Amino acid sequence: MVLNYIWIAFFLVAFVVGAARLLFAGDTDVFSDMMSATFSSARTAFEVSLGLTGVLSLWLGIMRIGEKGGVVNFLARILSPLFVKLFPGIPKGHPVTGSIFMNIAANMLGLDNAATPMGLKAMSQLQELNEKKDTATDAMIMFLVLNTSGLTVIPVSIMVYRAQLGAANPTDIFVPLLLATFISTLAGVIVTSLYQKINLLNKTVLATLFGLCLLVAAVVWGISRLSKEQMNVMSNLTADILLMAVIVVFIIAGMRRRVNVYDAFIEGAKDGFKTAVRIIPYLVAILVAVGVFRASGAMDMLIDGIRYVVGLCGIDTSFVEALPTALMKPLSGSGARGLMIDTMTTYGADSFVGRLACLFQGSCDTTFYILAVYFGSVGIRRMRHAVACGLMADLAGVIAAIVISYIFF
Repeated sequence: MVLNYIWIAFFLVAFVVGAARLLFAGDTDVFSDMMSATFSSARTAFEVSLGLTGVLSLWLGIMRIGEKGGVVNFLARILSPLFVKLFPGIPKGHPVTGSIFMNIAANMLGLDNAATPMGLKAMSQLQELNEKKDTATDAMIMFLVLNTSGLTVIPVSIMVYRAQLGAANPTDIFVPLLLATFISTLAGVIVTSLYQKINLLNKTVLATLFGLCLLVAAVVWGISRLSKEQMNVMSNLTADILLMAVIVVFIIAGMRRRVNVYDAFIEGAKDGFKTAVRIIPYLVAILVAVGVFRASGAMDMLIDGIRYVVGLCGIDTSFVEALPTALMKPLSGSGARGLMIDTMTTYGADSFVGRLACLFQGSCDTTFYILAVYFGSVGIRRMRHAVACGLMADLAGVIAAIVISYIFF
């Protein structure tokens, strides 16, 4: 229901802004731009779904081998003590916990192409436990918030863009980004737990959080001792090795259990193709709304309004120039990426604004895209508090990125 109102608001606001530009500014091209945006966004949505088809088929095929080989169940047993606290609606030892872990691990490494199929697999398993098939469960919402908070340990793509745009040290955003994305994820878990009345003050959860803090500290210490060239090589090499290791381990596990791994892969790949087709309408809906909103000029007006209000409060407005990336990220990953690149091109990759745009890009995720794809893949229409929790996690990431940028840069 919330997403329904937001979707309607995008079009109504865009129409009002477009009409105002036509009547008061004489901009006769505004409605032409808006209509062009509807067609181009619809085409983009289809192209995204088409591009996902191969990746979904590959990874859902690999996941099916992992299921039949017992790897997913093994991960589920190990993670049960923590997951029964964060996901009380999931039975202890259920295979979905393994799928959730693999999705989160892929996100932490910045492996979007692997994370999405694993996340869709987890959502499908969560739907099997759902008694009300059109309504999101607490477990689904917690899972989506963990995705939308965007916990990233190795931001490979952002560092690559910085290097391409001439940054003196493309890796200098690594530590600030790690801190910002960690705060975003922590805030998302806390907010969702408050909504769902989950008690986080227990030994298992506290020990896990303490362990994650130590892990983050260790990664920061280790990376700080590498040169920028070494860090880029290490990041890419780690991601590639881990992905290949997952494929090989799953195949070996299947062979040990005498599974016909080829047939298992084909079985899972067929599900990947069906899923890619099923999400097309949801992607078209959200991307067209975002495209029209941008083309109308409403996004630019929003930024100008924020700059004015911040200036009235006597606060430094330097960060406002990077806000388009932050505001676009929950709506469109490709749109936010384009704005990040545009900001670095305009102000310089090593400028305060350029670095802050990179932190915005990495400290939160495409909330509405994830909601559309993940919930759309299983036919969820009633999202309950998913949008609110996801956007609060994004807001925490944005605020953390601004504060941390002022401290570091």
